[in-house]
Amino acid sequence: MTKTAVKTESLTNVEINRLTELRGRLLHLHKTLLERESQDYEKRFGRVSTGELLQLVLNHPQFAWLRIISALVVEIDEVLNSEEPATLSDLEDLISQARLLFTSPGNEEFKGKYQAALQREPALVMAHSTVMQLLPQEC
Repeated sequence: MTKTAVKTESLTNVEINRLTELRGRLLHLHKTLLERESQDYEKRFGRVSTGELLQLVLNHPQFAWLRIISALVVEIDEVLNSEEPATLSDLEDLISQARLLFTSPGNEEFKGKYQAALQREPALVMAHSTVMQLLPQEC
């Protein structure tokens, strides 16, 4: 069987579980970041309701950098919930995107805010660590 054929085969249950676990860990990381960012916002502007916070997350520039993680979670959801079976290529692509998000100097705004958050929040360091455990250099 060729390498291309292997990458287009459906994922095994173990691989689907790995992708599902990555999704869950990214959500936990996102939640931890969101809590920190909303606390910072509320210190400057006062308390906000849950509905107001949702609007801020969707539209306010202070929360824009978090949308990168949200978008990655949505991509994982789309792969997991697609009518077409997820493939090894899908898995490798999503893991690569996640790895690059946290290790590449590509997005300066994300990198700067993320590193600052890691310095201030021990729970975030732990959440980051659990995500990175699922992101080996090679799939």
